Amino acid sequence: MSTTWMVVEDEPDLYETLLALFEIWSVDGIAFTNGTDAIQWIEDVDAGKIETNVPELAILDIRLPGVGGEKVGHRLRQSPVLKNIAIVLTTAYYLSSEEEKAVLKTAQTNHLVYKPLPEPAVFQTQLNKAIDERKSNSSR
Repeated sequence: MSTTWMVVEDEPDLYETLLALFEIWSVDGIAFTNGTDAIQWIEDVDAGKIETNVPELAILDIRLPGVGGEKVGHRLRQSPVLKNIAIVLTTAYYLSSEEEKAVLKTAQTNHLVYKPLPEPAVFQTQLNKAIDERKSNSSR
């Protein structure tokens, strides 16, 4: 069974770069350029309208057209099918510690990566760590 990751990113160059990295890392990608389409996909998966490999990871930009990444993360946590996905939020904007805590709490994750993203090997390690932490928390 192949590994699948989800990405929601509205910046075209970064969107393409992430999908290229997925290919290099032998990861299948489910990708969206806005939060509204991502939420609709989650709804369709929950309703059984879409059969999909359940992603292990969601990389969600916080500032998106439509619905923000932290709200997409919140919706993932409500999904009976997708609730155990590891979530990594990304942003290019400086967040105060209060803002960081708020978005992390909304998405129910501990992972926030600031852009520009780290070099690919470091980023891949961060993503795999998030997946491993979520798996160990979900099995408790």
